[in-house]
Amino acid sequence: MKGKLVVFEGVEGCGKTSQIQLTQEWLQSLKTSVVVTRQPGGTELGLYVRKLLLEVGSHSIANTTELLLYAADRSQHVEEVIKPSLSEGAIVLCDRYTHSTIAYQGWGRGLDMNLIHQLNTIATSGLESDLTLWFDVDIEVGLARKQRGGNMLDRIEKETIAFHRRVQQGYTHLADSYPEQIVRVDASLSQEAVQQKIRATLTAKLKAWVD
Repeated sequence: MKGKLVVFEGVEGCGKTSQIQLTQEWLQSLKTSVVVTRQPGGTELGLYVRKLLLEVGSHSIANTTELLLYAADRSQHVEEVIKPSLSEGAIVLCDRYTHSTIAYQGWGRGLDMNLIHQLNTIATSGLESDLTLWFDVDIEVGLARKQRGGNMLDRIEKETIAFHRRVQQGYTHLADSYPEQIVRVDASLSQEAVQQKIRATLTAKLKAWVD
């Protein structure tokens, strides 16, 4: 079987990062080749971009500049990590991908969708996810989880509730528009229940991919 790209998406505090780790452990127990990575920051260059994008500091970032930085990170990441891993037959579990840019910079920031789609296509060379898992949770619940975590909120997490609600609307629209690619996961459930949903979805997909 050729490699597959499985993307984990959602608003802040949806639990996707923890679920990626659990999914990795499960797939490895099945003797499946798996690579876990993220955007931004999945490469050495990307770590510098991630710091620019997410650290809270005295500098401001224009919305279009933010969009271009995410695209630059994605381009490097696709070429350096994702494509080579897929060519080796691995299942790549990626924490955020193109749908994040549509939701955050498109719906959240209000940037031109045509521009975003063009940049996503350029940055990925047209590579789309084979499956996107959308972790759907209320904005207030997700942000409360972040605050309980004790870590300092990053630049995006500190945005207004109105911004985060627009992002959530973006994800809802994407899921409605691409039901064959995007699977909704109720992220308000327990960690165990969410993981069972992921495993059931991936088990069905793995069978279909092999067949």
